[in-house]
Parts: sequence; C-alpha cells; structure tokens
Amino acid sequence: MNKKLYIGSLSFDTTEDGLRDHFAKAGKVESASIIIDRTSGRSKGFGFVEMSSEDEAKKAIEMFDGKELDGRTIVVNEARPMKERF
Repeated sequence: MNKKLYIGSLSFDTTEDGLRDHFAKAGKVESASIIIDRTSGRSKGFGFVEMSSEDEAKKAIEMFDGKELDGRTIVVNEARPMKERF
C-alpha cells in the first residue's frame, strides 16, 4: 500500500522532478507534488511524496528528515489526512 509523506521547509527552487529524484534514493516514488500558492504562483514551501510501500516511506523519513535539499533543511514525516475547511 502506498504511503504519503509530508515534506516541509522546501526551497522555492525545488521542483517536483527534483523532489521525485531525491526521494527515489529511498525507493519507488509513486508521485511527488509541491503545493503552489494560487495568487503568486510560487511554491508554498511544502509538498507531498507518495512512496510505493510503508517500508520505503520509513526509509525515506530516516534518510531525509533533518537533511539538506537545495540549500534548506527539510522536514519529512507521515502525512496526516487533510482537515475539512469551512
């Protein structure tokens, strides 16, 4: 079963392809997305990576949480379900 990870503190220079390539070192990446601000069109500084298994997700957290990507120390943890907004 796929496991979604939250990636925080991303550089504004990080691309989805760069994120995918970086996390591929930990296993098979099903998807990688960076959240974009609708108004400015710039990255909001966080995104999500979906790994193909729970083991690969755990490995990615161990390998990359607190490590540097594109000049920024990133936060990597298990994504939580999105809360309803009113």
